[in-house]
Amino acid sequence: MPQDPMDFEWSYWIEWGREHILWVLAGHLLVSQMSRLLVEKYKPWCLMVYGMAACWLLLGVKGLAVILLYATISFAVAQFQMSLLTWFCSLVLLSTLRIPAVEEAKRKWYDTENEYYLLLFTVSVRCLFCTSFSLEYCWHGPAQKSSHSFLWMLAYVFYYPMFHNGPLMNFDEFSKQMRSQEAFSLKTNLSILIVGIIRIFFWWCLAELMIHLMYIHALYGSAPPLEAASYWALGGLALAQVLFFYVKYLVLYGVPALILRMDGLKPPALPCCVSLMHSFTKMWR
Repeated sequence: MPQDPMDFEWSYWIEWGREHILWVLAGHLLVSQMSRLLVEKYKPWCLMVYGMAACWLLLGVKGLAVILLYATISFAVAQFQMSLLTWFCSLVLLSTLRIPAVEEAKRKWYDTENEYYLLLFTVSVRCLFCTSFSLEYCWHGPAQKSSHSFLWMLAYVFYYPMFHNGPLMNFDEFSKQMRSQEAFSLKTNLSILIVGIIRIFFWWCLAELMIHLMYIHALYGSAPPLEAASYWALGGLALAQVLFFYVKYLVLYGVPALILRMDGLKPPALPCCVSLMHSFTKMWR
């Protein structure tokens, strides 16, 4: 049965996940578990190097160079310890993604539009991580500056499970958890992995059923069915769309959240069920 083709985000990330990202995440998991077992002290740097290698593999040398450039500029601006200047720098860096000449130059680096979009999405999310590091650098006193080195910034920016699409974790939380030395238990990690895979597989099946049977987005793209529908039908359609949005992000954020738990970190909470909410404020955090 053909699926609803109108949800670009789901189709895009599922395609990239099947072809590349899941395999790269599996490599990250292997490096992470080996470093926790053998060289726990150097785990952040092992994962940083792996993240850079993964970036080079998927985005190429030029994509890696762009992210390194943005991180370097953000770190340099943070040295002035002015929050407003940091925000201004972040907005300027984001605005460069929409300069037509720059867009055309970046498109020429890749063979397909999907590869260019991956760079665009990744750089946008990396800008948020650079902003988090820079703001926390501004807010902390001189005694805490040693924990906000450029090397730690790179470990944060190139941490692969959150690299392309989030979820977001501020630098202080990431640094604090990454520095903590937790006991490694293969049995515990294996149980977390098995339970996590079962849950994500269930959510993925539910999302696939919705996109193959309900055609929510296709209906929204066609005016005649909407004009003919009753208010109750329109309300039900709107509820179905936000419920699909919820299930979609249980998958898209559930996979990196599982990897974070395997790395000994506490991931950000997954989205709340929209049926239990009266405000969408928490949905966008």
